[in-house]
Amino acid sequence: MNIKITTTSVLVDDQAKALEFYTNTLGFVKKTDVPTGEFRWLTVVGPDARDGVELLLEPDEHPAAKVFKAALVEDGIPFTSFGVQDAAAEFDRLSALGVRFTQPPMTMGPVTTAVLDDTCGNLIQIASMP
Repeated sequence: MNIKITTTSVLVDDQAKALEFYTNTLGFVKKTDVPTGEFRWLTVVGPDARDGVELLLEPDEHPAAKVFKAALVEDGIPFTSFGVQDAAAEFDRLSALGVRFTQPPMTMGPVTTAVLDDTCGNLIQIASMP
């Protein structure tokens, strides 16, 4: 089978605010920005993987999306997870930039995770393995 993930998405309440946060704060790089009427096909990629999986900053305009996102946040469940070299160091770096975390770094077996608020209606987990 020759199948692979090329694009995945995170539902955001404001694409411009999301682009600012995901690029200037988290460190992703804008890859695609195509107007599609009221919204944009707006993707970012990792700085070291410009031809890798694209993250679509997708408008959360469907009524079910807002309910789904709110339920996840209410229960403290991250919408998705991003890999980092060192979750504790990334927690320190992002905290210094004013990012709000709902879970500080926690080590669970071989994985260290932390959970942040992406300012666009989502909790996002960062995770590292030694």
